[in-house]
Amino acid sequence: MRITVLGAGIIGVASAYWLQRAGHQVTVLERRDGAGLETSWGNGAIIHVSSVQPWAAPGVPLKVLRWLGQEDAPMLLRASALPRMWRWGLGFLAASRAAAHNEGTLANLELAILSARCMAEIRDATGVQYDYAGGSVIKTFATEAEWLAAAAAHEALVPYGLEVERLTREQCVAREPALAARAEKIAGGLFFPQDEVGDCSKFSQGLAEWCAGQGAVFHYGTEIHNIVLRGGRVAAVASSAGEIAADAVVVALGPHSARLLGRHGLRVPIYPVKGLSVTAPRRVWEDGPRHAILEDGRKFALTPLGDRYRIVGSAEVADYDTTPSPARIGALMRNVCSLFPELEGAEHAEGSVQWAGLRPMVPNGRPWIGPTRIPGLYLNTGHGHTGWTMGAGSGKRLAEMVDQRSNQPVAAVA
Repeated sequence: MRITVLGAGIIGVASAYWLQRAGHQVTVLERRDGAGLETSWGNGAIIHVSSVQPWAAPGVPLKVLRWLGQEDAPMLLRASALPRMWRWGLGFLAASRAAAHNEGTLANLELAILSARCMAEIRDATGVQYDYAGGSVIKTFATEAEWLAAAAAHEALVPYGLEVERLTREQCVAREPALAARAEKIAGGLFFPQDEVGDCSKFSQGLAEWCAGQGAVFHYGTEIHNIVLRGGRVAAVASSAGEIAADAVVVALGPHSARLLGRHGLRVPIYPVKGLSVTAPRRVWEDGPRHAILEDGRKFALTPLGDRYRIVGSAEVADYDTTPSPARIGALMRNVCSLFPELEGAEHAEGSVQWAGLRPMVPNGRPWIGPTRIPGLYLNTGHGHTGWTMGAGSGKRLAEMVDQRSNQPVAAVA
């Protein structure tokens, strides 16, 4: 089949890879000048099979309301966003029930484990280089109560395939010597053998180049105007590059998916949640961590990434603006420097980049993968904070559904 994929972030490129592997003629349309340049560019750089729990969870809605308007809150809900997201908010509230949260966690864990296997397969098949490092993620905790509670919650997922190892304070330091100077601030940690580090943007670009070498066609700098239907089914995509005929279309436009689909009567409650990051050169702290450190209480992640560090730890529910907030960047860096003072001023170092991107969040935290009620129109979107973690597996699952000619539409947009 002739299949056109809309979007060349990690989800779109992974979809293109697996569709091409299945023998389809693949075309990818992307408005930016290359692959992986939007939300895929500055994420936390961690494929964390260990952190796929939906954000909607018991107690979270009340926390978000308490944080309303607080610039240093881990999840900032701006009052200006409330009138536009009431329907999404009701879905988030319903998904925060314990049973719904547990169901979403197990579904996401299954997809994340599949995706980790798919990543290994892609590395072997393509040789794509993206600053990969396996077995290099430690989550630390400031208090024993937090550590023990988190350990119990993660160990409850072991029967479903998660691998986790408890680390005492001393074991954390032995595993990552850069923690020695702040050992008194750490009660314990967790190590996740399945978690990996890698540059999502580099991977997306490298995989796109590999697919192009195998015959896939990528149109960059191309605006997508609409999906063309004829006889009630997909026939083409109207774009700034002209009308491109297609037997099937895959929408992988992240937070921008909802607007396009809405033109065809498909309601998809994806809301953009802004994430911030700072990418700083390794020279700001040459002897810094060799493992990614996720600090649970302070809500940040510090990831060594080749010759750089990636610092993340913020969620802002506002709108489609991607301007980094100085106040939010400042709050993130204060959190990081409370444990790693060596990074003081890293956000302003020569070569550092302050970035913001939009996570495509759905209320229940579970991505939509599969057909819609419109024949030939498929979704691979709504991954929220798990796009890098689930990208490879989502692409494979989508390709399998296309080949099965599945006609069971994604429930949320049926």
